[in-house]
Amino acid sequence: MSKHNKAFKEEAIRLALTSTQPIAKTARDLGIKETTLYAWVAEAKKESAPIKDENGNETNLVDELNRLRKEVARLKEEREILKKATAFFAKESK
Repeated sequence: MSKHNKAFKEEAIRLALTSTQPIAKTARDLGIKETTLYAWVAEAKKESAPIKDENGNETNLVDELNRLRKEVARLKEEREILKKATAFFAKESK
């Protein structure tokens, strides 16, 4: 029997999958072994429903969510760069 209850395990998995920090750091912050959290995450991924990604390939919901989050972060960064460039060129053209 596990020494961690179901609610703790579910919250640890949620934190590991939604946090921007590495899973290893999340595990240390929670006071559990890295291997334990990695195993819990792998188990959660296996249990998640399969879906089709934008190319029609089958993937699991967790992997697709993580891919989309990375893409959103990259797009936000690009948008900020474009805002700064626009401001710079607007100032230079005066």
